[in-house]
Amino acid sequence: MTRKVRMTPARGLFSLLAWAAQPLLRRKLRRRAVAEPGYAVAVPERFGHYQPPDLGRDGLGQWLWIHSVSLGETRAAAILVKALRERMPHMRLLLTHNTATGREEGAKLLKAGDVQVWLPWDTLDATQRFIAQFRPALGVLMETEIWPNLIANCTNAGIPMVLANARLNEKSEKGALKMGPIARPTYGALAAVWAQTEEDARRLRNVGAQVTAVLGNLKFDVQPDEALMHCAAQWRAGLQRQQQKPVVLFASSREGEEALLLEQLQKQPAALNAAQWLIVPRHPQRFDAVAQLIADAGFGVSRRSQWGDEPPLQEGSLWLGDSLGEMPLYYGLSQVALMGGSFEPLGGQNLIESLACGTPVILGPHTFNFSQASELAVQAGAAFRCDDMVQAMQLACSLVQDAQGVSGLLAAQEQASRFMSQHRGAAAATADAIVTLMQANGHSSRL
Repeated sequence: MTRKVRMTPARGLFSLLAWAAQPLLRRKLRRRAVAEPGYAVAVPERFGHYQPPDLGRDGLGQWLWIHSVSLGETRAAAILVKALRERMPHMRLLLTHNTATGREEGAKLLKAGDVQVWLPWDTLDATQRFIAQFRPALGVLMETEIWPNLIANCTNAGIPMVLANARLNEKSEKGALKMGPIARPTYGALAAVWAQTEEDARRLRNVGAQVTAVLGNLKFDVQPDEALMHCAAQWRAGLQRQQQKPVVLFASSREGEEALLLEQLQKQPAALNAAQWLIVPRHPQRFDAVAQLIADAGFGVSRRSQWGDEPPLQEGSLWLGDSLGEMPLYYGLSQVALMGGSFEPLGGQNLIESLACGTPVILGPHTFNFSQASELAVQAGAAFRCDDMVQAMQLACSLVQDAQGVSGLLAAQEQASRFMSQHRGAAAATADAIVTLMQANGHSSRL
């Protein structure tokens, strides 16, 4: 018999606050939609109202549900979905998100019979309507996302909930411990938790999760888009034939970090002469703002959206990657990448995608979101650690310019490919674990 999750005073208070916050959420969505129209799409779904009203009501177990909050989690989910479809060719996917970029990316994963909706706000009523609407066979939450009412109501309805590719950094662990009366029962209600690393497993256990296994990081199984990589190789070869400067990428830059880079480029003209700098902001709503920052710093701006069939050759200008879904193109075009989110205390962005493209990474001091992957990559010689932006820029220029640096760069590129091959396998292991759990709960692989 499925263990019931009881309503505690702490969850009762949380539920009351979540219900009272709904007008604030609606206002936030309206404001976000000004810059990102995706937030204005299907707003009633955010509150548990789905259309058409009879969708998904032909019995328990027709959906495998995966929740991926935003863009990064959705890319990890894509790797898992591919492995699941190999095992369950008739799988019907229910895909949920919280952010517009996640939903846009997730749309690429859908096949006939699949459904994509917003995850409901975590009120009792909204989550109950979601469950009544879809009745999934299993819920897979990606990486970090847990919601007390959602997990409790699904568990009480006989829907197992699992946390896949699970991670928990030190900051989040401290926050969960402070919220123990809510967090501990929520983590404890999960049917399975598959952690990325032993350190993640330790922290997750510390906040009440029953960690089933350590399966590694799904993102190591990423396969860069072949067409984009082919295009990158052609562009890179063309730049080399014309004896143009090597490309250094600032990948997934976050607010405040572009200003650090631009300030150093103003102070160090040699860095501008040594490389063609390419900036790709993490959030698409900042593309125009970053273009303005570059112009205000006195540099020309060449935007990817205006390139056409090949990058332009404009001396003294900076390239701006203002497109979605083309990170393999940017990584493949570049000799080395500075990793955004690591030069301000933001925890760093995903370095694995860069290494999958054979592009070594230069990290700043802040990588707590990808701490183990970062440390292992540095130890393997596939990544480099710097104290600040000044050191990172100097190292990048040294790697792409000096004869000794080129030798070091080639070695790092080889290590990046070797490092990735050594850490693959999480997708197959996680997909197998999901199929096994579904079968244990009486669901066919012909879902």
